[in-house]
Amino acid sequence: MNNTALYIITVLIWGSTWIAINFQLGDVAPEVSVVYRFGLASATLFLFCKWKKLDLSLRLDQHIQLAVFGIALFGTNYYFLYLAQGYINSALACIAFSSIMLFNIINSRIWFKTDISSQTYLGGAIGLMGITVLFWPQIAHLSLSDTTLIGLGFSLIATLSASAGNMISMVNQKRQLPVVQSNAWGMLYGTIFMAIVALVQGTSFTFSTKPEYLLSLVYLSLFGSVIAFGCYLTLLNNIGAHKASYSTIMFPAVAVLISTLFEGFEWNIYTVIGFSAIMVGNIVVLAKPKRRVSPAVAPTPSKV
Repeated sequence: MNNTALYIITVLIWGSTWIAINFQLGDVAPEVSVVYRFGLASATLFLFCKWKKLDLSLRLDQHIQLAVFGIALFGTNYYFLYLAQGYINSALACIAFSSIMLFNIINSRIWFKTDISSQTYLGGAIGLMGITVLFWPQIAHLSLSDTTLIGLGFSLIATLSASAGNMISMVNQKRQLPVVQSNAWGMLYGTIFMAIVALVQGTSFTFSTKPEYLLSLVYLSLFGSVIAFGCYLTLLNNIGAHKASYSTIMFPAVAVLISTLFEGFEWNIYTVIGFSAIMVGNIVVLAKPKRRVSPAVAPTPSKV
């Protein structure tokens, strides 16, 4: 699958998970829903590996590395995002998490000495500005109270954790660890970690049999976790974290389109400007840089 297909699949699936996550909240504690989600996703990947006869054996040091990877990307990342939404609205949390592109740029420089073009910085700035404008009506009247600062703090921790998970995934692939098996083990370790967190907190492992909860759980597990993470983490290695992470800015744009189609969302001037800026930023980040053409050098006349 080429990079364009990987990018489109990642954006479309994760852009649609915003609605699915809404059906997970309420009857079941967030950390328990995360356990169910990645537990099912991990089990699916292990069954797939068995079916395809993919080698699942790893050394102890590789298990430790994948445990850190899983806890960062599939554990603390989602745990703190859910905590954040207990203090701030989803719009502000979304904007805060979109800063992962900036963290990935910084971490790519630190971890891999990646050269970041001015084109990427420009596109990222346009996209972040666009997402802020898109959600401006929801955040314009927010005050920097203790509650808001706590929520932003949790969002920052979640974003840092996700960015660290991205970097570890790139290290995994550079060390020839296959994406599918790495995700299977990583999701398993993330599930175990979140189960321990829930047990320590004394959280009850309830379960909802409501159709909307079950359907959203299956969708988030199979599409939002198994397929989307497989595409995204492959994309990280192919085009770099600084470019692949622009997809996190595209998610809200897709969510707005879905909300328009199925929830009767009405567009306003903020929606038009924000959506347009996000799309322009996407084009700037992913467009191939123009090659500089050296001026033709006149041939030196030969001596007769």
